[in-house]
Amino acid sequence: MSVPSSSPTRRDFLALSAAAGAVSLIPASVGGAADTDTVRPFHVDVPEEALVDLRRRIAATRWPERETVDDQSQGIQLSKLKPLVEYWGTGYDWRKAEAKLNALPQFMTEIDGLDVHFIQVRSKHPNALPLIMTHGWPGSVLELLKTVAPLTEPTAHGGRAEDAFDLVLPSMPGYGFSGQPTDAGWGPDRIARTWAALMSRLGYARYVAQGGDWGSPVSSAMARQAPAGLLGIHINLPAIVPPEIAAVLAAGGPAPAGLSEKERAAFDAFSAAARMGNRSYAAMMGSRPQTIGYSITDSPAGLAAWMLGHPGFSHWTYASSDPEKSPDEVLDDITLYWLTNTATSAARLYWETGGRSPALSVPEKTNEISLPVAITVFPGESYQAPETWARRAYRNLMYFHEVDKGGHFAAWEQPQLFSEELRAAFRSLRQSI
Repeated sequence: MSVPSSSPTRRDFLALSAAAGAVSLIPASVGGAADTDTVRPFHVDVPEEALVDLRRRIAATRWPERETVDDQSQGIQLSKLKPLVEYWGTGYDWRKAEAKLNALPQFMTEIDGLDVHFIQVRSKHPNALPLIMTHGWPGSVLELLKTVAPLTEPTAHGGRAEDAFDLVLPSMPGYGFSGQPTDAGWGPDRIARTWAALMSRLGYARYVAQGGDWGSPVSSAMARQAPAGLLGIHINLPAIVPPEIAAVLAAGGPAPAGLSEKERAAFDAFSAAARMGNRSYAAMMGSRPQTIGYSITDSPAGLAAWMLGHPGFSHWTYASSDPEKSPDEVLDDITLYWLTNTATSAARLYWETGGRSPALSVPEKTNEISLPVAITVFPGESYQAPETWARRAYRNLMYFHEVDKGGHFAAWEQPQLFSEELRAAFRSLRQSI
């Protein structure tokens, strides 16, 4: 089969996969309607033509000159990005990531008119606690895969049989293998209702939810909506900034008097991030996702630069000596966005919320959450949530713990520690299942 002259579309993937006799890479709704409520097995098999096209585009990259500063204040540095992208086009192997995904039970089901892709791993231990975990941007379900074994097989990873979880890991609407919304309104609240419907469809009468990055607003929305069966949530990007602090930050004012040491540190972190433009990506995607979408959909190097500009990646070295932050794992995530053509559809989630920070308590309506909430603070996160603000924001805060390792992608960076935190956070709720 000849190499496509332009990037294959999602419909092209469907046709190529069908021709190869494989289960489609892309949801069935792209090619034809699926039975409502049906849960279908799913298998990833990317056509080789798509990988050839990706490498061709990388080889044709036109690079800009280097930045005129010696830091990241103008964006990701050329000396850091160019070697990674060149390796992407010459030495990187997507098939290894594909094998990781296909080693796990994957499924597709239609909810609210949209196909939802998810991984479901049941523990061998009886009375395992069902847990739905939500990724964010620029992440994907791939960032959660290292937690599957520690959470479902705790006895092999320093835990007890009674610590076991059944896992459900969905790809958010417009991300990865899930369908791309064709109408507006797919914000955290609608996704939260979709997740509740998914857990009900899978037969879980009692369950808990977890999320970082966008997974935090989604999980918090679930807690506000309090669907039948949801026992509580754990988040690692909590909405803790009080309204009076948010007002000062918005005005660019100095720190108010009377802040504790940890509150002052959090204020300074938010203030510095605003001065450095650390959320410039959110401003763009929150206002003009379609505009930036043309560039990051057409250029692999552009997509990589856009995603790696996220502060969560800023301290990553992409060094082969660091297995948790290796070039291959970073490229797995970026390649997933490229192959599924979801750079633009994923960006629209920011537009749905106007690009606002998920750290603000009032927009996230934390005062409406009555279900138990657990929070873990990781030192490499963009801000360290003070417990005083957390208890003010979440009136039913059942667990708050500061750990000594991990950053924004905590499940990816420290899967063992992350799993231990979830075991501890949800232990008191297990008697409810």
